[in-house]
Amino acid sequence: MVNEASLYNPLTLAYLGDAVLDLHVRNYIVREKNRKPNELHRYATFFVSAKSQAQTFDALVESHFFTDEEMDILMRGRNAKSHTKAKSTDVVTYKKSTGLEAVIGYLHLNNEDERLQILLAEIIDQCEKRGKDEHK
Repeated sequence: MVNEASLYNPLTLAYLGDAVLDLHVRNYIVREKNRKPNELHRYATFFVSAKSQAQTFDALVESHFFTDEEMDILMRGRNAKSHTKAKSTDVVTYKKSTGLEAVIGYLHLNNEDERLQILLAEIIDQCEKRGKDEHK
């Protein structure tokens, strides 16, 4: 059975997924990290940068985190032809981050809230692990 969310252009899903992830990360850092206002943006960037999203993409694919349907959306997002250029990152990194955002947008539009929350929590966990590894 094809659901309505899977019919959207993967770049449209990524557009929505970017906003959903950004809001989730902002909620997380305000509630959990108690950062000063001038530090919030810098801290949020650690979680939502294309580089970070690409690293999360790789880790989650390697661990077989995604369902078959999510993998389809992930690959469609990664392979989509974008007419915008990646800002301050290479094309491969940008495409992986687009794929991850597409899955987030897909889950949000498809009202798969429980699965979306699991994915968002896993993204936070992956970033926190990388942050600890970088500061060793």
